[in-house]
Amino acid sequence: MTTATLASTGRFSRVLRAGALPLALLIAWQVWTLNLPSNSPAPMPLRVLHTAVELVTHGGLLDALVQSLGRVLAGFSVALLFGVVIGLLMGSSRSVRENLDPIFESFRPIAPMAILPIAILWFGTGTPSALAIVAYASFFPVLINTVHGVNRIDRKLVLAAQTMGVSRLSTLLRVILPGALPSVLLGSRLAMGVAWTAIIAAELAVGAKSGGGGSGGIGQMMFVFYAYSIDLNAIVVCMIAVGLVALLIDRIFRTAESRLIPWKH
Repeated sequence: MTTATLASTGRFSRVLRAGALPLALLIAWQVWTLNLPSNSPAPMPLRVLHTAVELVTHGGLLDALVQSLGRVLAGFSVALLFGVVIGLLMGSSRSVRENLDPIFESFRPIAPMAILPIAILWFGTGTPSALAIVAYASFFPVLINTVHGVNRIDRKLVLAAQTMGVSRLSTLLRVILPGALPSVLLGSRLAMGVAWTAIIAAELAVGAKSGGGGSGGIGQMMFVFYAYSIDLNAIVVCMIAVGLVALLIDRIFRTAESRLIPWKH
């Protein structure tokens, strides 16, 4: 067999192994639903598939996903900027770390949903509230991993830069930041996953507070299907869509890691 044939066979085997368990669960699900009454509201694979087609073509599922993704990217960008900057300062300066660490460690255990009432009071039941929750949720993974990455840098590199007369800002940008990049990317990947989880919960909660008419997005759509139409098949479609988007986001970050820091792979 040629090398190309062996590689193709290996890829097919990996795909087959990866799809075996989901396929088995899908078959078991379908067999279970066959024993249910015809008027049962339980989600069924064929009904879920039909509902998915309807939501994609006419139900606005893709628009809702794009709206939620836009909020996630906006909130994540704010968290990334502040998390990296503050993390670099805390990691490279003992006095900054000693002053800021107690503050952030006091807020870090507070769940993002716990700040929802404050966010709604300050920003209303719209996009700003969702952005605030996403930024809050994704800030801490970036901050902690950035500080950790800075602390792992060989101090000799920093001392060598200072000995050669490199300014503190240049040392921060050219020595410390590149050295902490693997940890920053890991924190960003974790933060993006947290942000995607937070936006769904935020849109669900904001939708509940606004009576189903406020925030939009995939979380809002799930709330409407739950509270008004009680469409379990549509809810399952939304759950699958959320999971697929999360998987895609994770794969994008893994690819970025392999390109930006190839020595780690």
